[in-house]
Amino acid sequence: MQTNLSLKALPVLLGAVLLTMSGCSTLKKVKMPFTSKKKEQPVNSMPFGVAKFTENNKTTKVPATLWTLRNQNGLLAKVTDYGATLVEMHVPDKGGRFADVINGFGSVEGYQGEDNQYFGCTTGRVCNRIAKGKFELNDKEYSLLINNEPNHLHGGGDGALSKVMWRGTPFASREGQGVVFSYTSPDGEEGYPGTLIILVTYTLTHGDELRIEYEAKLEGNDKSTPVNLTNHAYWNLAGSGSGTVLDHVLKINADKYTVTDDTLIPTGEIANVAGTPLDFRKPHDIGDRIPDKDASNTEECKTGTKGYDHNFVLNGKPGEMQLAATLKDPASGRVLEVHTVEPGIQFYSGNFLKGQTGKSDKTYPFRGAVCLETQHFPDSVNHAKFPSTVLKPGETYRTSTIHKFRVEE
Repeated sequence: MQTNLSLKALPVLLGAVLLTMSGCSTLKKVKMPFTSKKKEQPVNSMPFGVAKFTENNKTTKVPATLWTLRNQNGLLAKVTDYGATLVEMHVPDKGGRFADVINGFGSVEGYQGEDNQYFGCTTGRVCNRIAKGKFELNDKEYSLLINNEPNHLHGGGDGALSKVMWRGTPFASREGQGVVFSYTSPDGEEGYPGTLIILVTYTLTHGDELRIEYEAKLEGNDKSTPVNLTNHAYWNLAGSGSGTVLDHVLKINADKYTVTDDTLIPTGEIANVAGTPLDFRKPHDIGDRIPDKDASNTEECKTGTKGYDHNFVLNGKPGEMQLAATLKDPASGRVLEVHTVEPGIQFYSGNFLKGQTGKSDKTYPFRGAVCLETQHFPDSVNHAKFPSTVLKPGETYRTSTIHKFRVEE
């Protein structure tokens, strides 16, 4: 979700806490992944560069780590503690050839650079947008950083979850391999109230699923806070850097979407997708209904509409795992199914990718990847009729998204 344009034609540092550490009693009930008595293949790790953080004119250097998760079918995922970020995802095509299918960088320095457009990170405390960076809770107004004029986007600035160091703990189980990332966001970080303890667990299962589970709880009993977490992976199933995704075929299990203004803030109206370019209830090529789909960069577009950046209201019951979207690259046969318990999914068609260079010197062109971000609706904290994102003291935030990989002829 990098653009502030829509289809107009349509109406801290290292504060992580682990369950096994002192001072973590608030999350003792968290279920850790089941570990088999059988000796499992260990999760490999390696240095991933050095992250630099500057505060009060003082620079702190923190080594980053990259963990490699493997399953028995050869699938491979790599995750890092900077931003609890998914760095690589290798899956086979119909001929058995593996490719990395997400955008990213070869070291933490790339993720701290200007070319990083939230590649693979955990976003929050609140993903997506909050109108004009303001919300009210318990009769108090809070002001957040305006980093996507005129709105607040993906948790803000240097204290956003995508830009801090998490603590990673690897594990191996009967299901597969994974890493639990933990972080404590202090009261007032990026303007959000309450001290929030957060866990994000990546598991690569032997069933060819990448499962991402989120859990959060407030430390203390005096403040509520909005929470809406997601992963911001950019997918190109032909292989990252393999051109545009306009020929990818997408299906979204949604009859409705949230109507927005020109800054992508919901108006409060929930409209039908029928008869609009947002109707993906049946599989459809992504590029078919994008104006100027042959443009090679943002400046070349002759219309204000660059592509998709919309929240879809998923069919089914929020809180129950359901198939939200299916993405396919016809040439390779790779298929990604996104399952979630969330009420919404943001479909973003890479409208502001700019040809930056990433892993293995791959280039990430305009519309060269898609994001499928499972979430509560944008700006929910300011819309009483939307599913609530407010977490109260004593409550536990839990959500889960599953990325299932397969191939089709």
